[in-house]
Amino acid sequence: MNSWDIIIAGAGIIGVSLALELREQGARVLVLDRGESGSEASSAAAGMLAADDSATPAALRPLTQESARMFPEYVRKIEGLSGIKTDFRRQGTIVFGQHAVPPPAYKELSSHELRQREPFLQSHSQPAFFVQEDSVDPRLLMKAAVSAAQNGGVEIRGSTEVKSIRAGDNGVEVLTNAGVFAAAQAINCRGAWSGAPVRPRKGQMLYLQPERKNLLRHVVHAPEVYIVPRTTGKILVGATVEDVGFDKTVTPSTIQDLLKAATLYLPELASAPIIQSWAGLRPGTPDDLPILGLTDTPGVFVASGHFRNGILLAPVTAKIMAEIMTGKQPSFAISAFAPSRFAPANV
Repeated sequence: MNSWDIIIAGAGIIGVSLALELREQGARVLVLDRGESGSEASSAAAGMLAADDSATPAALRPLTQESARMFPEYVRKIEGLSGIKTDFRRQGTIVFGQHAVPPPAYKELSSHELRQREPFLQSHSQPAFFVQEDSVDPRLLMKAAVSAAQNGGVEIRGSTEVKSIRAGDNGVEVLTNAGVFAAAQAINCRGAWSGAPVRPRKGQMLYLQPERKNLLRHVVHAPEVYIVPRTTGKILVGATVEDVGFDKTVTPSTIQDLLKAATLYLPELASAPIIQSWAGLRPGTPDDLPILGLTDTPGVFVASGHFRNGILLAPVTAKIMAEIMTGKQPSFAISAFAPSRFAPANV
């Protein structure tokens, strides 16, 4: 058996970001994935870094806000190590909808201010707010993160499905379809495939290519749809939340419903061709909070269940889990995310 300091099961953005953090601290790290690196939820995401989203559970907001603060440096590091740009955008988000008490970061916009910011956007008499949030292209971010980790000395193996992780004589043993791997520690970062109580929550979305390249500058977050511009001129529209198991079927009627919802706010999108549609499986938990920490098995940790915030939470999750796995006091209280709250569970 080959041996490493730490084996990470799952090469999504959480696992790869953690691998990079641990490698920078001198650990020998192996990342294993059942498919290709980042080919599941990480690449299927929208890339909205919505740290102040009113739908985010209160217990999670200290982490989302800290991770948003970390994100510019995180991107700078990954782009520097990989030489790959991630389309990190800092134009902010326009949020539509009623709020009994708007979050402190939200600034209400007058009709005139909204037209100045987005002349082609229609509010349909809804209150509009501006919030300084960033966005990133998850596919480019994932590509850059994998390249950065490999350039830094992390070994990443695809087509290596982790069957189980068990305690060994001098650490842990990771059983896979390609044999048994040994390490001092291991961590489950397998997203929707992490095991109970984590479950897949499907999201369908699409890309449009409007003729007007400057049609939209800001991310738009409305009650029934979100619209995310890319620097290339493409516009992402999403996304559903469906509890249908591991079904990743793209439903034409659902895609058309999303497009219809988007055209209410940007009528020009009605004539824009759909250049791609897809579905991803977010890792959800019963309380919509991630699972972070040591499991019942000595030397085996878990970082999963990030639901809609996996991209945003990658930097802070990597920091916290690297601290825990190297014996340091974590920077944040994480008792609300402890695996034991769902015991007994398989994660």
